[in-house]
Amino acid sequence: MRAVVDLAQAMAAAHTPRESARAAAEGARRALDGSFAAVSVWERELGLLRVLVNVGELAEDEQEFPEDETYPVHDYPEITGFPGGRWETGGEGRSWRQTATGPDAPAAEGAPHNPHRAAGLRRRGRGACVITPLVLHGRAWGELYVARPAGAAAFTGEDADFATVLAAVAAAGIVQTERLAEAQHLAYTDPLTGLANRRAVDNRLDEALERHRREGVVVSLVVCDLNGLKRVNDSQGHAVGDRLLERFGSVLSLCGAMLTDTLVARLGGDEFCLLAVGPGADEVVRVAEEVCRRAGALDLGEGVAVGVASTGDPIGGVGSARRLFRLADAAQYRAKAARSDTPVVAGRDGGTEDPVVRLADAPERRPTTERRRFRR
Repeated sequence: MRAVVDLAQAMAAAHTPRESARAAAEGARRALDGSFAAVSVWERELGLLRVLVNVGELAEDEQEFPEDETYPVHDYPEITGFPGGRWETGGEGRSWRQTATGPDAPAAEGAPHNPHRAAGLRRRGRGACVITPLVLHGRAWGELYVARPAGAAAFTGEDADFATVLAAVAAAGIVQTERLAEAQHLAYTDPLTGLANRRAVDNRLDEALERHRREGVVVSLVVCDLNGLKRVNDSQGHAVGDRLLERFGSVLSLCGAMLTDTLVARLGGDEFCLLAVGPGADEVVRVAEEVCRRAGALDLGEGVAVGVASTGDPIGGVGSARRLFRLADAAQYRAKAARSDTPVVAGRDGGTEDPVVRLADAPERRPTTERRRFRR
């Protein structure tokens, strides 16, 4: 059937959970000749049905992507009317029908007239709906809801059967989108701390510097090297060292939230960074100072060495991500060498003649006594 093929193609083209939910709702609405459709997810831990998307003719109190449209599951128990909300045989859930005035031969056993559904239809000028559980991995994940306006023909038993088929197609598409989203999350996330990883920083920094060149937006990089990790690992074990990394990651996340449009990341090992796009250099330095203060208060480790490089400071042109990283690295190297408990900021001691800037811009050579080479 063409409608099923169209829905499957729309689901395959979706790349995000939001796109997937919208494709499911819109495809089902069209296929069932509805005026409105929605996809909701069952948040089991909260006992709520949360609406992800509304499509079609929306009422005044409805939004396409609502921020917080939820309904207590105990008022809409049909989705939980099967043992544990689970289909042990792996089959799909069956649809049921509802009118604004009463039940219309429900198509699923155990789905009686629901006065809350009927009241919702009347309140929004709708006359009938068909509801189908979205079943993922044999478990009720949420529901697909399609409605028609008051005065239109009610849904038939054949419509309910067709809705069951559409929900199965939609559920398969949602599974694929969730897998894609999970893969993307893993690709750009540090598994220990839950922060962004180096790949995410590189992508975001390239985009940020393009905005800097085009719009003049300030881009700042704060590089942090956690002191004392090796000592903790050697004396107390790597599990305790991992706990130190996690705790510092939490500190950095908290401080990063003080700045708008900021990415918080673990670069690898004992190195972390903040990438701020938009806030002024002085604001970023104040947050870097707060990072130093909070890291020094941790009962593990020995504080943190922090270097800051910002296009808002007199550091010369920043034509590449590599130069901004080298500037922040050089500042952090100076902070480490001086055992400074405050950030070192590139360009604030003589502009382009600042020793930090000169160190970062010096021709690269093999390290001798330096702790490491600067990033390429």
